[in-house]
Amino acid sequence: MADNNQATNLFSFREEARLAGSLGRTGVISTPHGEIQTPAFIPVGTKATIKGVLPESIKDLGGQAVLANAYHLYLQPGPAIVDEAGGLGSFMNWDGPTFTDSGGFQVLSLGVGFKKVIAMDTETFRSDEVIAEKKERLAHVDDDGVTFKSHLDGSMHRFTPEISMQVQHQLGADIIFAFDECTTLHNTRGYQERSLERTRLWAQRCLVEHGRLTTERSHRPYQALFGVLQGAQYEDLRRKAAKDLSNLNAEGVSFDGFGLGGALDKEKLGTIIGWMTEELPRDKPRHLLGIGEPDDLFIGVENGADTFDCVAPSRQARTSAVFTRNGRVNLSNSKYQRQFAPIDAECDCYTCSHYTAAYIAHLFRSKEMVAGTLATIHNERFIVRLVDQMRESITRGDFLEFKRDFLGRFYVGSPKRQAT
Repeated sequence: MADNNQATNLFSFREEARLAGSLGRTGVISTPHGEIQTPAFIPVGTKATIKGVLPESIKDLGGQAVLANAYHLYLQPGPAIVDEAGGLGSFMNWDGPTFTDSGGFQVLSLGVGFKKVIAMDTETFRSDEVIAEKKERLAHVDDDGVTFKSHLDGSMHRFTPEISMQVQHQLGADIIFAFDECTTLHNTRGYQERSLERTRLWAQRCLVEHGRLTTERSHRPYQALFGVLQGAQYEDLRRKAAKDLSNLNAEGVSFDGFGLGGALDKEKLGTIIGWMTEELPRDKPRHLLGIGEPDDLFIGVENGADTFDCVAPSRQARTSAVFTRNGRVNLSNSKYQRQFAPIDAECDCYTCSHYTAAYIAHLFRSKEMVAGTLATIHNERFIVRLVDQMRESITRGDFLEFKRDFLGRFYVGSPKRQAT
């Protein structure tokens, strides 16, 4: 059975600067395919591609790593094909670090039909049979795993912790995640407790299978395994998850880092992240799953998250919604038809350096595919650069000033999100 010692020179994390008076920090994650300076935003390439954008463009805009989805790649083209291609990076012509999530999020998105929604509220209702309106339950959970129906062709499939590990080892990402059950904030307290224990037991099974596969596939670069913390909006459950997974060890194998997962109460986002990071070891990285709005990224960094991923920048770009320092705007609005200037004069991305907002607005109105490409390059650069600037401000010692100035300008006029 493999142990983590063999990975000493292949995967590591070192903390560098600390954010005074908080849990925030900078650091460096080392992987077989390069380093990630943290905090960092990781662009999401769900099906081994950021939609409409070449991998080379993601590198040019400052993306240090990319994250792909194990569930989608399992269904198409299949993990065996990606493995035969040499792993995710080789398959998609990306020579930097890569992540894959475990497929556990599909328990939420397929099971109850909330798609990519992570941030919710806790005020509406409480039920263990919750499902989004006009949605079919495509995933069913039991103590051994999840049975789900493919959204592509209706075929039935089964994920267990062992299968998730096998799929992710074949996909070959540098950082992979343990299989977990992602509940909603609407589930009852009793269900959250049972689910947390189920996820803990699954995590242990993932460690055992990960150790076996690491030994069996020693010809491949080492893959770091992150445990995923659940617990919804409950402090005791979140802290318990952090302690349990930090101490978990299966035949010499422990987690290399941690994913801060689950549906999150937006009103308590920083508090919930803090509950977890206060309990986690400082010498291992923490990835906040599914968070990408500017105010949420500041909250995550301030409370000790190291890396982030979210589909929001690319998804919003394809609908003509783009980020500027003065807030998010929609290029489909008529006012942009004659803006013969960049989307954001302060942005250094390829799009803003070469094209006007008026031209991109025309492309959207004409339904030209390149509209989404140019808008995505801009949005991804905006968010990647923003988190890079947070890292730099921690090093300089003026993070709080940077946060106040940025949020005060970005959310000007918004009653819900003011800088603090």
